[in-house]
Amino acid sequence: MDRTLPAAGGAGRAEAARRLQILWRTADNLPAAPPFASPGVEKRLAAALAGLAAFLAGFVLGFTGVRSASAGLPTGLLGSAPAPSSSPSLIPSPGAASRLAALRQQIVELLEQETATGGVTLVELGGPSPQTLSLNGDESFVAASTYKLPLLMREAQEVAAGRWSPDDQLCYEEGDYEEGYYDDYEDGDCFTREELDERAGIASDNTAARILVREDGGPSALQDYARAHGATESAFWDPNTTTSDDLARLLVDEAEGRAGGAAAQRYLYPLLTHTDYEDGIPAGVPARATVVHKIGSLGTELNDAGLVMGGPHGTYVLSICTSGSDDGWELLADISQVVWRFEAGR
Repeated sequence: MDRTLPAAGGAGRAEAARRLQILWRTADNLPAAPPFASPGVEKRLAAALAGLAAFLAGFVLGFTGVRSASAGLPTGLLGSAPAPSSSPSLIPSPGAASRLAALRQQIVELLEQETATGGVTLVELGGPSPQTLSLNGDESFVAASTYKLPLLMREAQEVAAGRWSPDDQLCYEEGDYEEGYYDDYEDGDCFTREELDERAGIASDNTAARILVREDGGPSALQDYARAHGATESAFWDPNTTTSDDLARLLVDEAEGRAGGAAAQRYLYPLLTHTDYEDGIPAGVPARATVVHKIGSLGTELNDAGLVMGGPHGTYVLSICTSGSDDGWELLADISQVVWRFEAGR
């Protein structure tokens, strides 16, 4: 369910006022639609904005859809609120809250059009007064192959630290097999660690990932690593569930250097860029942007968690978990597109 601001009371009102100062200092108007926007999305945006014309409605909805680092996403992202001022020229505008409310409403409408359930988390890492937004961010979804995100993060961190080598020889065992992208495994076949990392990342191959999980200490080691990097609500591997908030926390930890730093990023990012599955978040942003991401797909369960670099006002993390859509890839791309448009309007 949505995270909301603290309840009324001394601490709650003070916290709300602090967040309001942050929100109101964002620019006031949405930009014209960029050239890659579809007419359908433009119509939905117009409808959402029309419904938010009243100041009070936009104000309330904006607070409902936004939460700060103190509400459970990583700290250090929003910065401190500006000092209050009595100067009339510094009276804040409600435009930022209205735009955040409009973004939230657009995402809700996209999910409703597909009769799908979903969790969506946005964490801004660049630009003025970075914000977070969480829609059903703590709701549990089938993780599918998104468990490979913490798996490959650990691979990169250990390789960067010199404890593991890309040239390590890891061998296939019969119990490792799971139907997936590659089907060339024979008992006793050995692969370099780097080759298995590429298979698990770029192709999201299941057998390669299972070999890595076994060689890296088993499911418990995977879960321990994920928890250490913020995925506290997930149960990867068994029963293999996650949340959009958790996937966002993992990517924020990686982007901010807490999972091995630049050396680990140099190893990891090529494994998760220009993959064989680019129809989700990458399809919703212009080609000039770079998206480091991991998808998960199982039936009508479809997830994508990405670090979007080259955004209109810097890097941001977007994670999406969905269930029940008959056209899940298009849904993910549409959500990604409206988020990009929102970022362009900051």
